[in-house]
Amino acid sequence: MLGQTTPSYKNDPEFQKAFREAQSLRGQQLGFVPDAYKKANKIAGGRCMECLQGMYNAQMQIGQPKDAAGTAALMVAIAEAPIDKSRAQYMRAQALLSQAGEKPKPAQLDAVEGALKESLTAYPRNASALFLEGKVLAMMGKNDEAKVAFHQCLECAPPGDPSRLRAEHFEENPQLSLAKMAPAFTVNTLSGEKFQLDAMGGRVVLIDFWATWCGPCNEELPEMKKIAKEFAGRPLVIISVSWDSDEAKWKEFIQKKEMTWMQYRDSDHKLSDAFGIHAIPHYFTIDSDGVLTAEMVGEGSDVEGKLRKLVAKAEAARAKLQATKVAGQ
Repeated sequence: MLGQTTPSYKNDPEFQKAFREAQSLRGQQLGFVPDAYKKANKIAGGRCMECLQGMYNAQMQIGQPKDAAGTAALMVAIAEAPIDKSRAQYMRAQALLSQAGEKPKPAQLDAVEGALKESLTAYPRNASALFLEGKVLAMMGKNDEAKVAFHQCLECAPPGDPSRLRAEHFEENPQLSLAKMAPAFTVNTLSGEKFQLDAMGGRVVLIDFWATWCGPCNEELPEMKKIAKEFAGRPLVIISVSWDSDEAKWKEFIQKKEMTWMQYRDSDHKLSDAFGIHAIPHYFTIDSDGVLTAEMVGEGSDVEGKLRKLVAKAEAARAKLQATKVAGQ
């Protein structure tokens, strides 16, 4: 952009080498990544935002939220544009909340809220910060304020943001934001259908991670076909997510095995990474409120048994809603 100059350290061969080495460690030796980026940032005089971002991401992934909060604070200190300061404060809030654990103390929530206030002061339309603020306010028991935050998030989030529908749900019931939720995602399936997790309202969702070359997955296939047939016409949506790299082989397998439910190929593993999956077959059941109810790994999982209870609950909720509508006519 006009008026911007490239920082001098980016032309330094020593920095370039250190930065490349840090990048090469990602996904292989994650524990060494923070120090590698720290080395590159030192060469840059502590002014490399990309280095600090790399440090932060790795620290969060390897379970070092306290260090990540400190790294985010360094990002706040060197950020110049308001939007960059806002983003860094949001990242600090994320790290502080992670550091607080499953049962944060009031003082810890106050610290998280303080970081979010700083983020939104710098840039009031930070949709991610507004979303997290809604959740934190719900944790503090401030449901009315949480509703306002989720509503503001909706006004600021771009149309394609997968968290929009989730924010709508949470605006209606802020306490739902405290339940364990599956990552919000939207994909286009093999048949051309758009699958958006948070648009499944009122239906149970079964997500099946598998691959054509996976022996245990193939052993489980008859059970999956049985589930698809038995629950047809009931409030259940099934989506199988494949690790296959060969698209043609994947399509041929699906057609040959008559896998008639929704299919998606996660060739880059982005969706699998979002769910934290490292082995298949792997199943997730999500109830009609979007709450993640169970995670099952390997063959022999009682997927059908769990689905029976969830689908029955969804049907009862539908019947109750219909009865309420009839009574109101």
